[in-house]
Amino acid sequence: MGMFSRIADIINANVGALLDRAEDPQKMLRLIIQEMEDTLVEVRASTAKVLADKKQLARQIDKAQGVQQQWQEKAELAIQKGREDLAKAALIEKQHLQQTIDALNHEMTAVEDSLSQLQDEIEQLEQKLNESRQRQAGLLARQASAQNRVNVRQQLDTERYAKTREKFEQFQARIDQLEAQAESYRVDKGASDLDRQFQDLQASVEVEQELESLRKKHQDKHQEKGE
Repeated sequence: MGMFSRIADIINANVGALLDRAEDPQKMLRLIIQEMEDTLVEVRASTAKVLADKKQLARQIDKAQGVQQQWQEKAELAIQKGREDLAKAALIEKQHLQQTIDALNHEMTAVEDSLSQLQDEIEQLEQKLNESRQRQAGLLARQASAQNRVNVRQQLDTERYAKTREKFEQFQARIDQLEAQAESYRVDKGASDLDRQFQDLQASVEVEQELESLRKKHQDKHQEKGE
C-alpha cells in the first residue's frame, strides 16, 4: 500500500507539513517523490487507455453514421420506386442507428471529460513532482553545505589541536632543556667545590712540607753552633 491512496491525496497534500512532521525529511521526501512518480506512470497509462477508447468510439460512430447514410439512400430509392413500405422500413433502421449514434456520442462526451480530467491531473502531478524535486535538491544542497561546514570545523579543530600540541611539546622541550642545564650546573658546581677542597688539601700538605723543611734547617743551624 502506497503513501497515497488517491491522486487527489497527492495533489492536495501539503508536502511542507509532511516534511515538518517527519523525523527524516529527506527519506520522507524520497518516498513522496517515488509515490508521485509511480502514480504519474499509472495516470499516463490510464490516459493512453482512454485515448484508445476514444479512437475506438470515433470509429464506431463513423461506421454507424455510414450505415445510417446507406439506409437514407435506400429509403430515397424505395420512394422513387413507389415502395413506401420499404422506405418506411429503411427509415426505421436509420432511426435505430441514430439512437446508437446518440449513445456513442454520449459515451464519447464522457470519455473526453475523463481524458480532460486525466490530463489536468497529469499537469498537476508533474507540477507537484517538479516542486518536490526542487525541494529535494534544496535539501541535498543544504545537507552538503552543512556537511562541508562540519568538515571545515573538524579540520580547523584538528589543526588547532595540532598547533596546541606542538606548542605544548615545544614548551615541554624547553622545560626539559632548562632542567638539564640546572642539573648540569649543580654537577659542575659540586665537582668544582670538590676539586677546590683537594687543591686546598694539597696546598696544605705542601705548606707543611715547607714548614717542616724550615724547622729542620733551623735545627741543623743550632746544632752546628752548639758544636
